Amino acid sequence: MKSTLGHIGINLSSEGEPFDFWKDLLTFLDFDIEPDGNHFDATDGHTYLCVQVTKPDYQEPNFHRKRTGLGHIAFQVDSAGMVDAFVDGFLKPRQIKALYGGAKMYPDYTPNYYAVYFEDPDRIKVEVVYEG
Repeated sequence: MKSTLGHIGINLSSEGEPFDFWKDLLTFLDFDIEPDGNHFDATDGHTYLCVQVTKPDYQEPNFHRKRTGLGHIAFQVDSAGMVDAFVDGFLKPRQIKALYGGAKMYPDYTPNYYAVYFEDPDRIKVEVVYEG
């Protein structure tokens, strides 16, 4: 049976900084945002992200990308230049520090893999990548 990715759900720690970060990031990446209180869906026309605030009974332990569960989310773009434009247009103006030394080639993945990694306010790792 062939399938495609339908959606990914992301639970955030609060309606404040983490929630605003994801709305801002997904808007910058040209996703359409459908708000609904402390939840929103963001779609690129093919798949979507369901972003919501974690219910109080499930706040502990805090998220960490190295624990079992979500490792990271990658957004694919059409060129290495677009990765650099993302760094200049989104990360730098918001003073978001890139992980692993910034945007660069990762030839061990595939020959033209060029990516930047960073974390959201809840430490969810995010990647913007050109795979060549």
